[in-house]
Amino acid sequence: MDKRPYDNKAWLLVLPVFLIVAISAIIPLMTVVNYSVQDVLGPFQRVFVGTEWFEQVLNDDRLHGAFLRQLIFSGCVLLIQIPLGIAVALTMPVKGWQSSLCLVLVALPLLIPWNVVGTIWQLYARPDIGLAGVAINSLGIPYNYTSSAFDAWLTVLIMDVWHWTPLVILLCYAGLRSIPEAFYQAAKIDGASAWAVFRYIQLPKMRRVLTIAILLRFMDSFMIYTEPFVLTGGGPGNATTFLSQFLAQIAVGQFDLGPAAAFSLIYFLVILLLSWIFYTYITHTDREDAR
Repeated sequence: MDKRPYDNKAWLLVLPVFLIVAISAIIPLMTVVNYSVQDVLGPFQRVFVGTEWFEQVLNDDRLHGAFLRQLIFSGCVLLIQIPLGIAVALTMPVKGWQSSLCLVLVALPLLIPWNVVGTIWQLYARPDIGLAGVAINSLGIPYNYTSSAFDAWLTVLIMDVWHWTPLVILLCYAGLRSIPEAFYQAAKIDGASAWAVFRYIQLPKMRRVLTIAILLRFMDSFMIYTEPFVLTGGGPGNATTFLSQFLAQIAVGQFDLGPAAAFSLIYFLVILLLSWIFYTYITHTDREDAR
């Protein structure tokens, strides 16, 4: 049994972090929990309502529609961006100035603020003066994201793919560069095809970075707000009204603090649960392949 005295002064170095987290996360979360079980009638008038707001939010048809749109959008984001990111990373040069140039060009969309991205695509996709909108209509394809629900939804999806696929590319590129050259030399000696190298060497070695990419892109796409709000305002109708914008409408537009707080907690738990499912599935598959 180790009887040496422990120096606990190191905890003092962690204390500022705990204070920052308490101020920026824990205290606001407790405030939201407090509002979710009360009816705020005035600055000093509150009535305890229990789970009434949770029942109201869960039975709201608008929430069901926004949740379905959100799931479809996040699913399409993952189905497009993950394979596309892997494909682009595989074609990028490994060494030399070409590699540095490709990395800079790929990372450029990530440097653009979210509201600017929405403004860029708002102008780019306009059917009357936008380069993409005019080009599509000149081909005889009717396109107008301001009046067509499908066009609006597709435009938001393409905008997100353009903005965030570079993140997946950079992660996959880093994973590929971390593979020792000895693996490729052994595969060359055995006469392995390009598909065999990808299937048995590159893909398994990228699994950890792909886990990070999937989790980051899922969580971010599930919380998307600024880009579709600037581009379409959630319209036409409710075609691009996702969960975050639905929450903003309740909290800011209607100023229903109780339902908004209840929905915030449900929103948080849904993201946490789905992220945990993704992570558990990927890590379980990783263990099965390692056996």
